[in-house]
Amino acid sequence: MRGLTNYVLKPLTFIGALNWGLIGIFGFDLVAFIFGPATLLSSIVYSLVGIAALVWLILMLIDKPSKN
Repeated sequence: MRGLTNYVLKPLTFIGALNWGLIGIFGFDLVAFIFGPATLLSSIVYSLVGIAALVWLILMLIDKPSKN
């Protein structure tokens, strides 16, 4: 699961966080700028980012560190 988290979930969640930061501060949607507003490709990117964040949240809740 570490590989999935490090190489897929974290980068996708980072992209989402960066995009929301840009929207909140500057009103600039980077995903829509790159892929076009309301296109199939931008919808896929938004969906992948949302799914990645949800899976990462579930993994963080399940993977509790063991107490020694």
